[in-house]
Amino acid sequence: MRTQRAFPARSATPADVDAIVDTLTTAFFRDPLWGPAFPDEQRRAVQAAAMWRQCVTSALRYPWTLVTPGVEAAAVWIPPGGTELTPQEEDGLGALLTTAAGPDVAKSILEIYDQLDAAHPDEPCFYLSLLGVHDDHRGKGLGMGLLAECLARVDALGAPAYLESSNPANIDRYQSVGFAPRDTITIATGHVVTTMWRPAR
Repeated sequence: MRTQRAFPARSATPADVDAIVDTLTTAFFRDPLWGPAFPDEQRRAVQAAAMWRQCVTSALRYPWTLVTPGVEAAAVWIPPGGTELTPQEEDGLGALLTTAAGPDVAKSILEIYDQLDAAHPDEPCFYLSLLGVHDDHRGKGLGMGLLAECLARVDALGAPAYLESSNPANIDRYQSVGFAPRDTITIATGHVVTTMWRPAR
């Protein structure tokens, strides 16, 4: 009997930050939620990259940001009891976003984060903060392969997992690996985000 090989994934290091930010910037450029959050398409990539860099850099304080060997895909997880940003980073997020994209954009993004935070489950869980595949590598199964590898590691710890699907096209994909819709969040623009839960296994 042939043994199925594990999907090639590794823990990210600070040396990967630029590549991860590049991957996430392309992956979310036309996302139904995060694309319009930065309405100036000519400046969106640069503006959004500032936010992704903050998220990625902060998350690296945990050993749960996983990438494919060449960072074609990246998954940013926050472990149980962890937070996406430190208290100091959270306090400075408004200023960071204002500098990157202006006060109106900053205000709307902070409101989105507040809504997402309010919907988080009380039960300790692994939180999939970000999952993205670089545009140059889409359609190769890298995103779902990386997600499956991440979930195998979560399952080995007997923990549940949680995520927010900002793109309705991804809901079926997440359901295929054991997530189920939990709730919906309606953003001020009318866009609906679906929260999803995967019980411990």
